[in-house]
Amino acid sequence: MDVTGIANVATTLADVGTSQAVSIAVLKKANDIAAESATALIEAVPDNKSVANLPPNLGRNINTTA
Repeated sequence: MDVTGIANVATTLADVGTSQAVSIAVLKKANDIAAESATALIEAVPDNKSVANLPPNLGRNINTTA
């Protein structure tokens, strides 16, 4: 193997390392965005306190013959 071949291999390895670093950074950013979206969706769910104001006979039975 001559010197130019070694230089080409070194350059290729450096490019691959840079490409992987960029890919990992993009993946981490995508995970952060997904986590923020999930948090926003969870916070958008309304509280279930209005159900507690119902009479005790509502919500216990399901009509399965309809």
